[in-house]
Amino acid sequence: MPRHARLDALGTVHHVMGRGIAGTRVFSTKRDKTDFLLRLADRREAGALTIYAWAVLDTHFHLLLRTGSDSISSSMRKILTGYAVNFNRRHRRYGHLFQNRFKSIVCEEDPYLLELARYIHLNPLRAGTVKDIDELDTYPWTGHAVLMGKELRPWQDRDAILSLFGNVEGEAKKRYRRFVEEGVAMGKRHDLTGGGLLRSQGGWAEVVSARRRHEPNASDGRILGGGAFVESVLAEAERKKNDAFRFRAVMPDLPALAQRIARKEDVTLADLLSGVRRRQVAQARRLLCQIAVKKLFYTGAAVARFLGVSTSLVNRMANREVPDLDGYIESSL
Repeated sequence: MPRHARLDALGTVHHVMGRGIAGTRVFSTKRDKTDFLLRLADRREAGALTIYAWAVLDTHFHLLLRTGSDSISSSMRKILTGYAVNFNRRHRRYGHLFQNRFKSIVCEEDPYLLELARYIHLNPLRAGTVKDIDELDTYPWTGHAVLMGKELRPWQDRDAILSLFGNVEGEAKKRYRRFVEEGVAMGKRHDLTGGGLLRSQGGWAEVVSARRRHEPNASDGRILGGGAFVESVLAEAERKKNDAFRFRAVMPDLPALAQRIARKEDVTLADLLSGVRRRQVAQARRLLCQIAVKKLFYTGAAVARFLGVSTSLVNRMANREVPDLDGYIESSL
């Protein structure tokens, strides 16, 4: 069965969290942390992410970011998969590194952008990694030191946060620092990370169905924001779910989708399901991956098993741009 998509419309602000499996240290050395940050930088350079705040601790990480040219799922998969492979190689270990899937909460920018930036940047202080705010100012593994001008990370959107505290950088840094210091006494903010915000485990469809069952807390489980913002996210969830059901009525499974695409692209089904690299066949195979993953919400692994190729190849094909994919589906499927 396909897995439902995350709440990851492009341009959305997310608070993303990931932990090591069974408490595993996922950042053991400076080299580990640098590797992870370089992968973040690569995503920023590609235009896929805007990064506002971050913290890298021994066993977990926090990110506050906005999606750009790519979905949150695609960007985090590229970051975490590559990082895990290199980490395992460096430390001569095997198996999964991160606990389950990463968690992400869709956030309303106003008023939560600053609240989350402060909460994320205070993580090392709450964890006892640094002893006070003065030490946090120069701690290299959060975005706080970047905002204070003590670390240079060109990929972090420093101006977006500081501009909310004033137009003159020196004064803006002072006001930002006071804001962070005021957050020390607040401790762990359950209103930002848990409590009534019961995160859904099923993506779009579970958020909508819980809403219909009159369970408002559950329906808000992966959304942090006011009523109007929540309603807008739910409306988008409803649209995506309806699209998936509509496509499913026409294409109930992967074999049916493959047959339709093969006919439309004038290739044989046998060629589509083989390793043939002819341009016309490759285009048909790419369309199958695009529609199956992005519109029908199959996992890359499920599509890979059907095609007899690697999951990484399916994900690469699914993430390539196809002009007017919706128009292609409407006109031909």
